[in-house]
Amino acid sequence: MTVNDWAKGGIIIPFILVVLIWSSTWIVIRDQIGSVPASWSVCYRFALAGVAMAAFARWRGVSLAIGRSGLLYAALLGVAQFVLNFNFVYRAEHYLTSGLVAVVYAMLLIPNSILSFLIFRQPVSRTFIGGSVVAVTGIVLMLLHEYHAALSEAGGVNPDMVLLGAGFAFAGLISASAANVMQGMEIARRLPMVAVLAWAMLIGAGVDALYAWAKIGPPTFDMRPGYILGVGWLGLAGSVVTFPLYFTLIQRMGAGRAAYTSVLIPVIAMLISTLAEGYRWSALAILGALLAIAGMAIALRSKAA
Repeated sequence: MTVNDWAKGGIIIPFILVVLIWSSTWIVIRDQIGSVPASWSVCYRFALAGVAMAAFARWRGVSLAIGRSGLLYAALLGVAQFVLNFNFVYRAEHYLTSGLVAVVYAMLLIPNSILSFLIFRQPVSRTFIGGSVVAVTGIVLMLLHEYHAALSEAGGVNPDMVLLGAGFAFAGLISASAANVMQGMEIARRLPMVAVLAWAMLIGAGVDALYAWAKIGPPTFDMRPGYILGVGWLGLAGSVVTFPLYFTLIQRMGAGRAAYTSVLIPVIAMLISTLAEGYRWSALAILGALLAIAGMAIALRSKAA
């Protein structure tokens, strides 16, 4: 696919928007952590996103009536994606830099492929396995850099907390993968995805609220302009704008090529993290980043083929 093909197919602008917006969401999540408990921040984000997605569906003329089975499917999707996944993400970023969490999430294709093989018997090539091993090796090296940095910094992050953050990130990765694989179910092909996403976000926000109230207490809110704008950016740009654009990319260029966004996003996210969070690179971190990106590129090329 040449640059002219991209331009004629209306691919370049959606591709760039998805990469830039999703790259920025990681640092915005980082700013959300602190004065407001993570679960309430997740709740606010997807309550706003769910209402906006429902409005978008109606504007597109898409009915929100998806039946009982559709609502059950949306509820399961919402719990996996908008409750478990994002609660783990927000907690991971409490202990790890936002760019590193983004790099971990770039490996989403790996559990996706494993689960698809186990559930749908979709084949996995040797090239994909080799690329995945290279990518995982790179992630481990970057986590080792983070762990060694914590050991060497007096008064810094407890090294054990780095491991806890990595655990949260990988738990979120598995939750997101389960939600992704659910979209391969037969019912997902019968339902309008915009309507399903609206219900999944709204139900997810409701479950987030119930969990937050039971675990933490009544809702709290940060009136800082930065926090309010962050909720808006994550809920609207990071959810309502990007999901339809990403589905457009899949339709126009195929799921394999569309997944190349997952290679570019952590690169930009790490650059943002370096500038905004003072992420300090070492030879180990640079080698890890290169291996992670190269491994994902190899794995994605095998999937695209």
